[in-house]
Amino acid sequence: MAKIKYAYNEDMGKTAKAAGRSLKISPKHSVEICNAIRGKDLEEAKDYLKNVIDMKTPVPFRRHNKKVGHRRGLEGWPTGRYPVKAATQILDVLINAEANAEYQGLDTENLVIVHISSHRGYVIRGWTPRAFGRASPFNTPTTHIQVVLGEIQ
Repeated sequence: MAKIKYAYNEDMGKTAKAAGRSLKISPKHSVEICNAIRGKDLEEAKDYLKNVIDMKTPVPFRRHNKKVGHRRGLEGWPTGRYPVKAATQILDVLINAEANAEYQGLDTENLVIVHISSHRGYVIRGWTPRAFGRASPFNTPTTHIQVVLGEIQ
């Protein structure tokens, strides 16, 4: 397996990292979730993702928004969705990053998401049967998530 580096390489000293590799979630949904929670406090981001999972707070879709309906509760941007599966996986990566920060001796009350990004992973190739003995591709995209938490003073 190849060593995958973080897209964030500044040495801040008081940081904790976590990564999710080859998660079976939509790369487009994960990009929008990462843009929504970047720069937030850890507890605020976790509450936001829990509300998305409960379908109470929509994620604004700023880039991947073709034929996406409007959602109530969005300020400054009309289109949004509730990507529950991607939010669940990203919440797990955030919890892992928090555990890494606690293991390193950082104060978990003062953690901020310094860097979060998602990258396309490999595509799991598959086929679905069609009429007359044919087959069409039915592929599953995967996504890599990277999180870096920093302690604020």
